Amino acid sequence: MCGLVGVVGLNGAPVDPQVVESMARVLRHRGPDDQGSFVERSIGLGFRRLSILDLSPAGHQPMASPDGNLVMVFNGEIYNYVELRAELESLGHHFQSSGDSEVLLHAYMEWGRDCLERLNGMWAFLIYDRRRQVLFGSRDRFGKKPLYYHRTKDHVYFGSEIKALRASGCYSGGPNWTAASAFLMREGFDSSQTFFAGILPVPEGTAFELDADGAWKQWRYWCLPDADSAVEPDPAGAFRDTFDDAVRLRLRSDVPVGILLSGGLDSTSVAFAIARLREAAGGTGPLLAFTYQAKEFDESAYIDETVRRTGLELVPFHPDPKRLLETFEQVLWHQDEPVHSINTVITFELSRLASRRGVKVLLNGGGPDEYLAGYPNFLHDHWHALVMEGRLIDAWREVSTYHGAHGGSAPSAFTGLLAGGVKARVRGLPLAGTLIRQRQRSALRRHAWFTPELTSQLPADLWMGANGSLHAALKRAMELAPLPLYLRIEDRNSMAHSIEARMPFLDYRLVSLAFRLPAHWKLRGPWTKFILRESMRGRIPEMARTRLDKMGFPVPTRSWFAGELYEPMQDLLGSREARERGIYNLDVVRRDLERHRAGQVDVSGPLWRLFQFETWSKLEGRGWTASNG
Repeated sequence: MCGLVGVVGLNGAPVDPQVVESMARVLRHRGPDDQGSFVERSIGLGFRRLSILDLSPAGHQPMASPDGNLVMVFNGEIYNYVELRAELESLGHHFQSSGDSEVLLHAYMEWGRDCLERLNGMWAFLIYDRRRQVLFGSRDRFGKKPLYYHRTKDHVYFGSEIKALRASGCYSGGPNWTAASAFLMREGFDSSQTFFAGILPVPEGTAFELDADGAWKQWRYWCLPDADSAVEPDPAGAFRDTFDDAVRLRLRSDVPVGILLSGGLDSTSVAFAIARLREAAGGTGPLLAFTYQAKEFDESAYIDETVRRTGLELVPFHPDPKRLLETFEQVLWHQDEPVHSINTVITFELSRLASRRGVKVLLNGGGPDEYLAGYPNFLHDHWHALVMEGRLIDAWREVSTYHGAHGGSAPSAFTGLLAGGVKARVRGLPLAGTLIRQRQRSALRRHAWFTPELTSQLPADLWMGANGSLHAALKRAMELAPLPLYLRIEDRNSMAHSIEARMPFLDYRLVSLAFRLPAHWKLRGPWTKFILRESMRGRIPEMARTRLDKMGFPVPTRSWFAGELYEPMQDLLGSREARERGIYNLDVVRRDLERHRAGQVDVSGPLWRLFQFETWSKLEGRGWTASNG
């Protein structure tokens, strides 16, 4: 778990060692334990190391192959490195270290690009072949570890964070106003681009080769599987066993491990799996559990029960709104880009707390909401698909069972569902769909808060929805939004404090198993994440397993903008920078802020996006306007 940079000079262009060092220096928070660089004519690689496995100098990077032909920088963890090492040793390989970096390098030596299929982990790496003068790189299946690049006439720059590319001194771009407009007006995040023009992420699940002439070849080595008609004899048992093994692999560490704990199903499941594995292995000493607690969202009953039964040592974090606000600029500096909500500050502070307690690895429960349909909107996708398939009795049974447990009117919900099905069929007609999208586009471009300088930048495909099956909706959640954003936030927040975040639920074997199962194993009656609940039967407290509400790490943003954040928002709206930005109708925003404070409307979401975009703009660009982007 580290930070890496790379520079490739095209057509013989030299690489300045000082540029490589400057790029790596800004990533010191990702790797405070060691540093190194390799510069040879038209290639430069830089590295900052966070020592997690094999703390000795044998894990130093850049790391060279025994013959010196290959040079690698690698950020992440290969969790199955023990098994891969044994296989490689049987094939004649010899190792000087006990960690995973050397295993990855030897795996590439043995299997070439096909080594990616054998890796279970999170990674972004660059391997330079000195003989062929080719740079090979890859990013893990879900994009847990970041890798960005920027291309100029003579060089291609790589980095674990955008700030490293900007530190090269060779980036002269500005804000990507297409991304900014989608964010401000629709809370849209496009994982295929960034908020900086000309800086792009290497897509998740891909690999690439870049040669000395600048030719770039990129390919996908892994995709989410399609739903499988084959019947799994015991889906819950298979899910449980795979989950246990995923947790087991992610407990491999030569430094202290902790956990982020809420009162929800996901982190509770991780906590109990860790407790069982530690007991079986004869583990000693307390395992620290870091948790956020706010009086507005009390999960103490669930958390206390988990602590009582697992023996975890609880380390609570009690937020102060003013303190969180003061921290936010620091958060945005680490994030490089805007985020979805102020919840981001919570996990940032939890990582800070873990670092102060000496923990360097944190397991958490992230991931299953996106592929096991943990969010309420997936229920509507599922019900809608049943209606569109003509399975009205099944749709009614699901809707009525859900509302019977959660409250609300099942008949009115079902009537709305039928009406939505009719509208969907109409939208499916080419002419009707075009007209509807044109009306939506026109309505957004008349947004009262924003001027035409911003609304004209809206991307044309912003209105393309994800109607269809639950499988399609889950795939969109994994590949487009929201998972890529959540993974970016998780990585930057943890690495800001030199913490490695591990997510057992994003073991690719677990995700593949779930994607092959039919929809009723994700959603059934009142239950989201049905297969997870079944697999945890008898293994976690029933109060958590059968819990219907969902919190995560919530914050009371609505009340904050009416209270603690009201004056800071007023100051921001009165600033010269906001006025000169040229994208806001400030009088309208002020009016709605007053209405929000009076309890007449809830515009906390749009207020938060505007607040952080201005904070980010001052931090990154200061003079940015829509006309100079």
